Amino acid sequence: MRSLVSKYLSALVPEQIKNCLLRYLGTQKLSNFLIPAPLIIFLFFQVVTTAQNISLGIDVLQKNNFSLLAGKRVGLITNQTGVNSKLESTLDLFKQANNFKLTTVFSPEHGLKGLIAAGQSYTGYIDSLTGIKYYALYGKTAKPTKEMLEEVDILVYDIQDIGVRSYTYISTLGFAMEAAAENKIQFIVLDRPNPLGGLRIEGNVVEDDFRSFVSNYAIPYVYGLTCGELANMINTKSAIGNKVKCKLTVVKMEGWNRNMLYKDTGLIWIPTSPNVPYMETPSYLVASGVLGELLVFGIGITYTLPFQTFAAEWIDADTLAVKMNALNLPGVLFRPISYKVLYGDWKDKILNGVQIHITDFEKVNLLELQFYFLQVYHQLYPDTNTFTLATTTRMKMFDKVMGTDRVRLKFSKRFRVDDIKKLLDKDIHWFRKLSKRYYLYN
Repeated sequence: MRSLVSKYLSALVPEQIKNCLLRYLGTQKLSNFLIPAPLIIFLFFQVVTTAQNISLGIDVLQKNNFSLLAGKRVGLITNQTGVNSKLESTLDLFKQANNFKLTTVFSPEHGLKGLIAAGQSYTGYIDSLTGIKYYALYGKTAKPTKEMLEEVDILVYDIQDIGVRSYTYISTLGFAMEAAAENKIQFIVLDRPNPLGGLRIEGNVVEDDFRSFVSNYAIPYVYGLTCGELANMINTKSAIGNKVKCKLTVVKMEGWNRNMLYKDTGLIWIPTSPNVPYMETPSYLVASGVLGELLVFGIGITYTLPFQTFAAEWIDADTLAVKMNALNLPGVLFRPISYKVLYGDWKDKILNGVQIHITDFEKVNLLELQFYFLQVYHQLYPDTNTFTLATTTRMKMFDKVMGTDRVRLKFSKRFRVDDIKKLLDKDIHWFRKLSKRYYLYN
């Protein structure tokens, strides 16, 4: 009965209301199946009100007239995602504030406006009108130097990340916290939602020999924490994060809870980098991003579907789609696709494969999807070893992002997902138990 109601409701009401109603049904006997209309109306307005009342860390700081910063010289770590719920730039708000002085601005990979391609370095400058100094925290200088912090009493971090370990913004966060500790500077994180929610955890923890800027902390690939919660963990659990501890303050959000995906917040999504244009993109990045490091298959980032395809020139798209769907993986469907690459190494080439369609976020295992593709691909093209097609450099990058080489070495023996499930899942229970200590939200 419950499954039938779920199917019926999905066509009529928003996801949040459906979930509330299903929870209600779970407490009722079959004879009490009729749902009172007032309950539906109440839940509808409750959901709408909740979605409209999410306050970001910057909103809370602004509402309190920036009192935490009063009388201080402030350094701001931000980019284009640093906006309040009305899309007003944190940078502009800080420039306009009259009870503290913005002296220095730092930006992560992709630059202050998010225009710079992945992996590309850039330089800073001094604004001749305001005297504000702008620095890059990517490339040669990933961590603020003592000289960069000479005119800073407080460092403030306001960047939207995507809840994925290999996304370098969290490395920037941790390195900046280190610099704050070493220079005895207070550090403030303006908290923001985890787009993947606060409950999903997937993947193995990074091994010590594989720590890098794309996997700097011993956390799973999908870690289920907000940037503020993660900052607390990095700051206090030295085995996972930093060896030095800064004076950290997290300005919490208001109205956010762990069940919320980004679409549930009512907030407007700002592209976090050139290839993460939509609020759904982080899910697809988890599904294909590690595979993409090999540069053997097209994952859609050189087309209009970033992280949403598994494709190559020689693949038979229809056959691949049939085989992928025959796996009956929960929460996902695959559609045959052929597309012309718009830029990059395969420019103007036609790639054939499948487009990933996530149909049920709660049921799908995102990280495993790319390995299921490799399993099916190996069945179809057994004489073409994916890992030997990649260069040594790209294989090393795959291992860095994966946080270990054990997954690749184990998987490449038989190309079966069952062989690596234990490796991928071995740390989840432990990390979930640990991370609860750092929860700021229910």
